[in-house]
Amino acid sequence: MAHTFSASPNVASIRSEESVSTTSPAYQAYLILRTGFTVAPIVAGLDKFFNLLVNWEQYLPAFINDLTGGRGHEFMLAVGVIEILAGLGVAFKPRLFAYVVSAWLLLIVVNLLMIPGYFDVALRDFGLALGALALARLSQEYDPR
Repeated sequence: MAHTFSASPNVASIRSEESVSTTSPAYQAYLILRTGFTVAPIVAGLDKFFNLLVNWEQYLPAFINDLTGGRGHEFMLAVGVIEILAGLGVAFKPRLFAYVVSAWLLLIVVNLLMIPGYFDVALRDFGLALGALALARLSQEYDPR
């Protein structure tokens, strides 16, 4: 039986995993975020191989393509694999992988800020990074060890 501890002024309370109410708005938010941050990275990662949603290479700064010796496409495939693994990680270990996804999204924001014309996408991804961070914090309460 997993226990979580929450402290209030001068009082520590222990709540068992079984006592988590599925009708709690916080628990429902956790489930929504966990689902979203499982599905979205997996779908985006898979699409790096098919480019059905978008041509992902347009989000790659030219200097990265140059650094990889003109292998920007292969670089994006590696990015896709990482995203798939991150999504699977959130599905199974959200306590850890929600932080990984949040950091990954912040790296994407930095990447997008290097490309003129994608500042709106960078802002959206910053919001997603905050959502992943919120999931990481909620996972401390709702994800059993």
